[in-house]
Amino acid sequence: QVTGHLDDCTCNVETIDAFNNYKLFPRLNELLEKDYFRYYKVNLKKPCPFWNDNSHCGIRDCAVKPCPSDEVPDGIRSGSYKYSEEANSLAEECEEAKRLGAVDGSLSEETQQAVLQWTRHDDSSDSFCEADDIYSPDAEYVDLLLNPERYTGYKGPDAWKIWNSIYEENCFKPPNVKRPLTSGRGESFIYLCGVCIEKRAFYRLISGLHASINIHLSARYLLQDTWSEKKWGPNVTEFQQRFDEVLTRGEGPRRLKNLYFLYLIELRALSKVLPFFQRPGFQLYTGNESQDVEVKNLLLEILHLAKSFPLHFDENSLFAGNKKEAAKLKEEFRLHFKNISKIMDCVGCFKCRLWGKLQTQGLGTVLKILFSENLIEKIPESGPSYGFQLTRQEIVALFNAFGRL
Repeated sequence: QVTGHLDDCTCNVETIDAFNNYKLFPRLNELLEKDYFRYYKVNLKKPCPFWNDNSHCGIRDCAVKPCPSDEVPDGIRSGSYKYSEEANSLAEECEEAKRLGAVDGSLSEETQQAVLQWTRHDDSSDSFCEADDIYSPDAEYVDLLLNPERYTGYKGPDAWKIWNSIYEENCFKPPNVKRPLTSGRGESFIYLCGVCIEKRAFYRLISGLHASINIHLSARYLLQDTWSEKKWGPNVTEFQQRFDEVLTRGEGPRRLKNLYFLYLIELRALSKVLPFFQRPGFQLYTGNESQDVEVKNLLLEILHLAKSFPLHFDENSLFAGNKKEAAKLKEEFRLHFKNISKIMDCVGCFKCRLWGKLQTQGLGTVLKILFSENLIEKIPESGPSYGFQLTRQEIVALFNAFGRL
């Protein structure tokens, strides 16, 4: 168990534990069991964009069971959100914008492609993730409650290759340091002492995400697998191998503290995004009107709780220097993380791929929120939010990813 102060923060581990365990998590756990948040649409058939390796885990626990279409609530499948007059008006405006934004058929094919490329660039310029095309025939709804994150047996060179690519090629590091992130020898601590707060924060977010995944794999480990039954439960030995201070030569506690750092970053984003969700016209639509009202009230309660946390991370400490250099670094930050989201399509275990894609999209949504503060501040109390938007996929990923911490 780790204790004490967190670097680059005004907070300590004990304050976070008390706030999360007794206030926030019980309400969040209740939210994630609701229909709106349990169904996530994902394409698990996308090929790996970085290396030619189409091998997939043959272990049955790696498989993901998609939902039959009739099990997904109508409102989620239809993509509708029409309850209020304001929401109907917004839908009509969106349809009109889509019609006006259609590419003119009289343009040459080359010009049409250029216009479409500009549109895609506009849509992706604030995105930190390579999101799935939910309209692809390969995209399917998955019930997250029936496909929990747990140890599947996926390990060895294939799993190592994923994390090696993330750390070695996509985390910021000095060019003269070849392998600063080898586990178990304390190199990451030495490496982090020599970089700016932004690059240090990026590494700690990825390390915290990695720690979160490893904790869940250790907590839901396949302890017994016989013809008659499977038994899942905590594997203390597995946890110690990854986090024990002696076995990891001091690295384990730092990994756990990075998990707390990730928690603070995601908590800060939830506190910032409240204006987007509290607009009267915004609905978490599933088709069950009374339940949807109840779920929105629960969501707002959670966001107000997040806002009440007394020692939030100060994101203004990031990218606070020279404006030109800060903008360049912020774009590097975005592109590095977007690359990591693409690596998730290289994970050979489908269940690991599902949760990897969801959690990277959740963290990407967190970064999008924190870097869109000016747009969020301009959201009107009623009416559509043109400057800042979140898709249902981003909303589901945001809260489920936070629920894993």
